[in-house]
Amino acid sequence: MHLVQVNLQAGFGGGEIYTCFFGRALRALGQPFDLVVHADAHWWREHDTAAARTHPIRHPEEMAHLPLKSPSWLIYHTPDRGERLQRLRAAGHRLASFVHMPLYQRDGSHFAAYDRLFGVSGYVVAGLLEQGFDQAWPEPMYGIADLDRRASAICPVMAHSRYEFDTRKVRDRVLSWVHPLWQALRPARLFERRLGLTLGVVSRITPIKQFPALFAALAPVLVRYPQVNLEIFGSGGYASVRDTRRALAPLGERVRWWGQQRDVRRIYPLFDFLLTGLPEKEALGLNVLESQLCGTPVLAPAAPPFTETVAHGESGYLYADPRRDAGADFGALLSRLLDGSAARPDPRNARTHLARFGEAAFTERVGRLLAGLAKESE
Repeated sequence: MHLVQVNLQAGFGGGEIYTCFFGRALRALGQPFDLVVHADAHWWREHDTAAARTHPIRHPEEMAHLPLKSPSWLIYHTPDRGERLQRLRAAGHRLASFVHMPLYQRDGSHFAAYDRLFGVSGYVVAGLLEQGFDQAWPEPMYGIADLDRRASAICPVMAHSRYEFDTRKVRDRVLSWVHPLWQALRPARLFERRLGLTLGVVSRITPIKQFPALFAALAPVLVRYPQVNLEIFGSGGYASVRDTRRALAPLGERVRWWGQQRDVRRIYPLFDFLLTGLPEKEALGLNVLESQLCGTPVLAPAAPPFTETVAHGESGYLYADPRRDAGADFGALLSRLLDGSAARPDPRNARTHLARFGEAAFTERVGRLLAGLAKESE
């Protein structure tokens, strides 16, 4: 059986991290594979993909002209659609796709063209089945926390830009010229922990996380607890950052922005709890797993996928959706954390829970996936 992973993202994010550790699991199982990437991508050069051969292309149309062994299982991380897939199938290939996002408010009709679909959480798998995709692999293909990214030199944690500019837009293109100059004129800002309870965000600031809606509900609660601070590590598009800042405006200087950080292992221990975004557009949340492995517990709404990734009371706490109770349950939880009636758990002690998201368990899941694909290839 021959495998080909297909990831045509030019940028680097959770799907690319997943592509790398899926590749390393295949290597550990003795399964060679090719990797098809976007010609403008650099992530595959900077990370261990474990691929036997890498094929850079600029357009999905080029897939049919690559020297791929036939028949192969083509496993997409960036799903394609339409006649291109039919031509690949006519050439003898089987088609599979990882589903890295839930189908909530999304059109998943293109997934009908695939022979197999692999959801990265139980929440994603359930969404596929609910929409009639019976080819969904029944076992959630949970990812693992990737804490072995290239570390920065040991130096103080300092503030970087909170923005990721989309230079296709005139506004962003202008800001991409002006903002770095303004940033360079400001004195370097180094991280120093403040007194009180510190909540942290470690995430790209994207619409998927729904931070403006989250903080619109939580900010009125947080205002009542002046001893609680918020540190935001991550960057995002101009509109996403703007809307998140507006929602957090009532907290004033209790909110600090630090931009994207390369060595996240150094970041999670800087605060008391990781704060997630809202759940329904989130597939899994690798930052949730990373935080727990670093010993920092998580605060998350009590809904999938966070009910899969957070062990309530052991690796963090789940609270009621603040949009439904105006943050009352979140406020009650903060009160218990501040008066000591709720302990700060160490997630590293939740060994059974975290083992599900470890490398060994992931490799076993990939082994079962390979066995299933081999059987379907007979």
